[in-house]
Amino acid sequence: MSTKPKVFLTRRWPDAVEARLSACYDVTLNDTDTPLDGAELALAMREHDALCPTVTDRITRAVLAVDDRRARIIGNYGAGFEHIDLAASRKLGIAVTNTPDVLTEATADIAMTLLLMASRRAGEGERELRSGTWTGWRPTHLVGQSLSGKLLGLVGFGRIARATAKRAEAFGMRIAYHSRRPAPDMPQHAYFPDLGALTEQADMLSLHAPGGAETRHMVDAALLARMPTHAVLVNTGRGTLIDEAALAEALAARRIAAAGLDVYEAEPNVHPALMSLPNVVLLPHLGSATIEARTAMGMKVADNLDRFFAGEPLLDPVL
Repeated sequence: MSTKPKVFLTRRWPDAVEARLSACYDVTLNDTDTPLDGAELALAMREHDALCPTVTDRITRAVLAVDDRRARIIGNYGAGFEHIDLAASRKLGIAVTNTPDVLTEATADIAMTLLLMASRRAGEGERELRSGTWTGWRPTHLVGQSLSGKLLGLVGFGRIARATAKRAEAFGMRIAYHSRRPAPDMPQHAYFPDLGALTEQADMLSLHAPGGAETRHMVDAALLARMPTHAVLVNTGRGTLIDEAALAEALAARRIAAAGLDVYEAEPNVHPALMSLPNVVLLPHLGSATIEARTAMGMKVADNLDRFFAGEPLLDPVL
């Protein structure tokens, strides 16, 4: 019988990470790579020393408080941890770690991808071409708008927002931001303490705020109504930041020009009203989907597990 700590991965991870973990631990893989329900997650907590979920696994109190629980640490594969009941984890004495700082560049790339695709109507163009309905070049066909000279409003100003700003500046964009407090290294005029004021001024708005009850539906019908009609909205932050029904209504009525989304309120489900709209780009949560970022995320989990089972301080403690 193995004396190695037992570790459960809820989904398949990059090969290099699975190989490293398997060399050090008694690892159980989810070979089907399909989402697990609460009963399966609870069983994993009962039979393993560590549970390693992803941001799509709901780690509820019922999962955590299972009888005869063996797991003492949750090594989360992802920076966000809104899917984990932290209050229950704290009460039960379960350590929680996450993977910050290693998906910044990849996610900023996707934010720029969405800005470019939505503003230049690239999604519409590809669908038209693939459907065989493109009739050739003409001066007024799928005319979009340039990024150069536009004001990009960043909602939240953490690492990913800053990396997005750096990329946007290379396209000739001007930068403004909304956050809880001004950044000391940014010009005073770039800071908007009021989100509504930034929304009214920004040509394009990129969401980078954290999830949770405080920011849920921060982009609602009222805020969308304050956006210029030529405005573009993109979201690589959390799906809960946007009221998707209100966004679909605003896009359908052309009250804003376009949107680009990589995250959704009820992943993997997307609001059905968004699915048929031509002026929204929909990506399947690709923010960190580079081999470099996804491998680094897994290695962070492994580093935290190594420290936990060695009795050393955690590198990325949430709890």
